Amino acid sequence: MNVRLRQDAIVRSLRRSGTSTVADLAEEVGASRRTVLRDISALRDEGFVIHSEPGRGGGLQLDPQSVQTTARLSVAEVFALLISVASMRAAGSLPFSGLADAGLAKIEKALPSDKVRDLRRFLDCLYVGRLSPQVDISDLGAMDPALLPAFETAFLQRLHLRFQYRDAKGAVTSRHVEPQAMLILPPLWYLVAWDPARKDFRHFRMDRISAPENVNGATFRRRHVPFEDDVRPIRHLPR
Repeated sequence: MNVRLRQDAIVRSLRRSGTSTVADLAEEVGASRRTVLRDISALRDEGFVIHSEPGRGGGLQLDPQSVQTTARLSVAEVFALLISVASMRAAGSLPFSGLADAGLAKIEKALPSDKVRDLRRFLDCLYVGRLSPQVDISDLGAMDPALLPAFETAFLQRLHLRFQYRDAKGAVTSRHVEPQAMLILPPLWYLVAWDPARKDFRHFRMDRISAPENVNGATFRRRHVPFEDDVRPIRHLPR
């Protein structure tokens, strides 16, 4: 478990239980007592008010009114929230879209300028449309959680991407492409990429992509991607 996930788990545990010991938290997150103590110190630096009772068996308590005062969301995490809201809006299944947009606006406002710049570059690659009713989605599967961090690196640094792709017939091939856009046609998500070997654009269903890997040093140029008339950049969607 990485540092962020471990610290998030500690905060959740303290919020739910009220009181916990360092030993119990260490066992819960799979870390040493020393590591948990460092995490507690880091969380306090971020604005969380965590009280501790003296003694080896002393407990830890998180002030219920305590909130984080420094933003920890990465660009990829904010982007994930944005594309989730955009996909639900495109599918017509977002009943509280106004509240969702207001919440996202607050998150974006807290981002430093360098992260805002990266977020805009991400958004420039995101398109949304409607899926044709003729498309078969009976085999829709889960997406590899490694995809979004790989896309973050590929889109922001313009790096080639390698992955394994399973087609509609189940055949698996190795692909090496230039990621150009993400296309959401709820409930399907696609990576739109230029395939140098085929000298053309290809659409890859994201639930059929596995083992994504960035190719260091192999950069590419941004290309104009031709889309159907009903596909729109997320920036141009009505809110």
